[in-house]
Amino acid sequence: MTSDHFKPEIVAFCCHYCAYAAADLAGAMRLEYPTSIKVIELPCTGKLDVVYVLRAFEDGADGVLVAGCLEGDCHYLEGNLNARRRIEYAQKLLEEIGLEGRRVQMINLSSAMGGQFAWSAAELTAEIERLGPNPLRLNGSHEKVSE
Repeated sequence: MTSDHFKPEIVAFCCHYCAYAAADLAGAMRLEYPTSIKVIELPCTGKLDVVYVLRAFEDGADGVLVAGCLEGDCHYLEGNLNARRRIEYAQKLLEEIGLEGRRVQMINLSSAMGGQFAWSAAELTAEIERLGPNPLRLNGSHEKVSE
């Protein structure tokens, strides 16, 4: 059971051409989505290695959102398809170490889908609130795990 003051920290890895532009559009449209979403811009989600996803959890993130171009519209041809395979693998790895695989999710957006970005961010945040804090975090605090 989680406390009422738990605010999930979520890292959003967004491709430059579509998802990052959608996140920017959501802000420009003044659409509300959780402020705990930390957006990291990538040239393409195909550059996202599983290690970076796992490192986000090690560093205390409660969830990870990976947002790429619509399938078939990747500026790097198949980068988002490669990312999807990696995210599915990361979900399996999380399950194996005792974390819920649902803590990492991938979505596909066009640059005009600011509303969908905001909705997806809110949905993942609600899911993470139900799951509770990242158990890898020391003493349940939001401090970075020391190396």
